[in-house]
Amino acid sequence: MRYIGSKVKIVDQIDDLIKSLKIDKENYTFFDAFSGTATVGNHFKDKFKIIANDTLYSSYVLTQAKLNTPDKKFRNLNVNPFDLFNDISKQLKGFVYNNYSLGGSERMYFSEENAARIDFIRTKIEDWYKSESIDSKEYYYLIACLLESVSKVANVAGVYGAYLKKWDPRAIKPMKFIEVEMEKTESKFDNEVYNEKIEELINDVSGDILYLDPPYTKNQYSVQYHMLETIALYDNPEIRGKTGARDTSKLTSDFSKSGNVHVVFEKIIARANFKHIIMSYSSDGIMSKEYIESVLKRHGKPETLVFKKIEYKRYLNSKAEDKQHYEYLFYIEKKDSEINYASPLNYIGGKADMIDFLKKNSPKNIDRFIDLFGGGFNVGINYNCDQLIYNDCNFKVRELLETFKNEDTVEIYKYIEKMIKKYKLEHGLKEPYLKIRELYNNTPVENRDPKLLYLLVLYGFQQQIRFNSSYDYNNPVGQAGFNDKLAEKLISYCRNLKEKNVSFYSRDFTDMDDLINKNTFVYCDPPYLITLGSYNDGKRGFNGWNETEEIRLLKYLEKLNKKGVKFMLSNVLEHKELKNSLLIDWINRNGFKVIEYDGKARKNRNEIIVVNYEVSNYE
Repeated sequence: MRYIGSKVKIVDQIDDLIKSLKIDKENYTFFDAFSGTATVGNHFKDKFKIIANDTLYSSYVLTQAKLNTPDKKFRNLNVNPFDLFNDISKQLKGFVYNNYSLGGSERMYFSEENAARIDFIRTKIEDWYKSESIDSKEYYYLIACLLESVSKVANVAGVYGAYLKKWDPRAIKPMKFIEVEMEKTESKFDNEVYNEKIEELINDVSGDILYLDPPYTKNQYSVQYHMLETIALYDNPEIRGKTGARDTSKLTSDFSKSGNVHVVFEKIIARANFKHIIMSYSSDGIMSKEYIESVLKRHGKPETLVFKKIEYKRYLNSKAEDKQHYEYLFYIEKKDSEINYASPLNYIGGKADMIDFLKKNSPKNIDRFIDLFGGGFNVGINYNCDQLIYNDCNFKVRELLETFKNEDTVEIYKYIEKMIKKYKLEHGLKEPYLKIRELYNNTPVENRDPKLLYLLVLYGFQQQIRFNSSYDYNNPVGQAGFNDKLAEKLISYCRNLKEKNVSFYSRDFTDMDDLINKNTFVYCDPPYLITLGSYNDGKRGFNGWNETEEIRLLKYLEKLNKKGVKFMLSNVLEHKELKNSLLIDWINRNGFKVIEYDGKARKNRNEIIVVNYEVSNYE
């Protein structure tokens, strides 16, 4: 059967990849998440237990037939179905005849004779099944044979989105009822077949190898194969238009929508409960190679990434004759450790590279985590507890993070793409950048769109967040912009943020008592007094940091300590011949524990954490 994206030509290379990785173990479970015509699942069914899925019912039928093939003896029938269905005199003027042949319409999908035979065959199969003359395996197999047979005489150019205006010679030949084409017929496993959207099913299946072969163009399979859906279901649907298409809106795939595909792909990889992931994709696809690899590297072991590029031929229009086309093959082994998520904001003093160190030295079984100086929210987002509390005096950043959590990630992504296109934003281009900055600043403070702020950050100098005293954004244009790696960082971060119970505040750091109890862990990452960071100067629209603020914080932490509240304070004791005497004296006076960061030195300073609990008890 001709089918968009069929893997007939590369299934052997998928097999070779599996063998080279030494994951061709016979007790493994192989999940073919976009089964199509079951080419891949059928190829491996003699080695692996196969789980297969596709949103199209016609694909579901074909997959059932190939993976759970009956013995084809049809013991409860008094007739050989292949003999009966190849009798050209057996005809019925039913739904297909009346709607997809010239006998009952203007549509030229099938000759009148073939259309009437399709109706007879499909009706007879249904009658047999309802009378229990055939079982479910035989039922799916016979329908699959009909779909295979139909594909040989359909008056179409490969897909069924439209019919040809002139008769293809093969379409006017009498249809032969043939068996489903299968590479292999035997399987010793009880294979599972599903008819669901993968983003919903992925939470309920598990195994060893996940194979992904998603749609890669904007062509919706449900539209292109509406005819096969109707024959497979035979449910007399309402049809419309010149092509007589059924309503397939519920079958629309996010993988064929720009923006949607980036979000749903990341979600599937994140939730996949499979050790090994293999993916095939086209160089013509909506997602870039760079984006796919960014997602795979976050959730897989980067050192295990394998990438293969396979040249292939496809139909070329006049505008694409000289373009090379490739099938991509990716492999990754999923991480068996917790995934860390980095904020999409390039926040000064962010702790993205210190997450493992901080978590290692944190108490276990935290009920509530408070990120007292949340900033870009690199730290808190990576803690798994009942409640996360974000606090920062910069209410504009807080609003942006709330947007990441509460707004549809697809809509955020599409907004960014739309604005980039509308204003012709490019890294380093001053004029379009100033236009969107002016748009943001000319809007009343309370009505400014946080998404526009994020766009400014993306294209601003060093992607920093700067405001003047009127909360106008005043960062000049920079040399960076939006790219695939940033897209992945944004999308993965937004998903993780949405999945957690997070509350957002912009309070003074001492005004948190109503949110704190003995089961609360407070993390503090204030501006560092002696590092002379620009965010300390009080000229960024928000209060700066000085000795007075430092003393207030240290007194507040003393107060928490007396209440039995555990805390962790990030800071430095020395920097460029400067010492934080206030902090050193406070540590010594209270007997708090100091732990030096065991990773790479950050910007020529030695990071430390101060804790008021015994770390050894929690490692």
